[in-house]
Formats: sequence, structure tokens, C-alpha cells
Amino acid sequence: MATQIVMDRTGDTRHTFDVHDRAEVEKAERRFKELTGAGFTAAVRSGPGEQRVIRSFDPTAEETLFYPRLVGG
Repeated sequence: MATQIVMDRTGDTRHTFDVHDRAEVEKAERRFKELTGAGFTAAVRSGPGEQRVIRSFDPTAEETLFYPRLVGG
């Protein structure tokens, strides 16, 4: 099972999907495109305590973290 973790101001929401189920992978890819299109940054773990920003959907990623654009003022 792969997991997409969506961070927002209220905490996080986790969406799991079976990488062997085409319908679930398509749904996860749509979620990826919707979130990144809305300004979220997507990242995958690249090592202990490290992450790497990704720009396209990777169905083989064990965990994808989405975090919102930072707003300063």
C-alpha cells in the first residue's frame, strides 16, 4: 500500500491506495494533479529525515507528502 499524506492548517489527511489496483492508482494520480495544481508541493522520502520534491506522480513511492504553499506577510 502506498500513502499520500496531505498537510493543512488542521493537521494531515492520509489516503492509501493499492499500487496493483489500476482504478486506485488513477484516483491517486488525479489527487496528485489536483493538489499540485492548487499550489501544494509534493515530496517523497529520499532517506532518513530527508525528502525530495517531485513534479510528477510516482505510483511506486511508498509515501508522498503534500504541503501547502507558505504564505508570508
